[in-house]
Amino acid sequence: MRWSGQGIAVDDGALPGLQRIGFVRTVRTPQFEGITFHEVLCKSALNKIPAASMLPFMFTVNGYRGCAHACRYCFARPTHEYLEFDPGEDFDSQIVVKTNIVDVLGRELGRPSWRRETVALGTNTDPYQRAEGRYELMPGIIGALAASGTPMSILTKGTLLRRDLGLITDAAQHVPLSVAISLAVGDPEVHRDVEPGTPSPQARLGLIAAVRDAGLDCHAMVAPVLPHLTDSAEHLDSLLGQIAAAGATSVTVFGLHLRSSTRGVFMNWLARSHPELVAPYRELYRRSAYLPADYRDMLRNRVAPLIAKHRLSGDHRRFTPAAAPPVAEPELQPTLF
Repeated sequence: MRWSGQGIAVDDGALPGLQRIGFVRTVRTPQFEGITFHEVLCKSALNKIPAASMLPFMFTVNGYRGCAHACRYCFARPTHEYLEFDPGEDFDSQIVVKTNIVDVLGRELGRPSWRRETVALGTNTDPYQRAEGRYELMPGIIGALAASGTPMSILTKGTLLRRDLGLITDAAQHVPLSVAISLAVGDPEVHRDVEPGTPSPQARLGLIAAVRDAGLDCHAMVAPVLPHLTDSAEHLDSLLGQIAAAGATSVTVFGLHLRSSTRGVFMNWLARSHPELVAPYRELYRRSAYLPADYRDMLRNRVAPLIAKHRLSGDHRRFTPAAAPPVAEPELQPTLF
């Protein structure tokens, strides 16, 4: 049988890391060529963020680990190493799916101890990446949060969010809800190279417009800005202008950080695509995973008048652009499944 190798009882050589986190089966389908799904049963859905992270939310929910967007700079890449996967190509193509997350979330939200604190969706891997087209986890997650009276925020690069706009709009009538679209690269050539699995900049501008047409505010995340690639005044002016024209109500801009194995993945890509920038990047990041203070000051001073020019609100309440970007979430440790 064509799918006989995908049964639960079949020994398909799954990695020990997967075996430790409730592995059920591996699935490959012709509709998702180049992507392998590893279905698991999670033990928890709500992930509490350490207070030291200084993020404006305390809890997250992530239905997926790994992301087919394949952004070279993704800070979540090191989390795949916990599963004995490679943070490079495996992160882009070996997608872990928590198939029971909606049921688990519903039980957790029903506990008397749950205080209905804001839950962030999309802080680690994108909830509307291609896998969502197959597994459709988000409608159940959004529905469970709204039914329990829990506020939520959604951050995505995925135009698949359009599918759920009616549900999201309805949920916003009952609980505080915010939507943010990530769009950091306006140059089509750079976009295809550095974010090869994401919808085009024009498609995401259309998504911003669709969110606004649905009657919701829409935040835009212009992050990360890539030194010497997307940080020119001309590029930022053009991108912010297009974001404003699409109807975004607020924007956050901050620069690239390169932590742990993400640094190696990004620098390998840079050496292939822009070898002339390897030395400047090594200089910028020689002391830290974060850009030096003088560069951050330069970027802030460059962006502020452009935000004002395009009449956007610089909203830093939901997303923190300074020297402490989002940390790897505790949910990503295998022992918490």
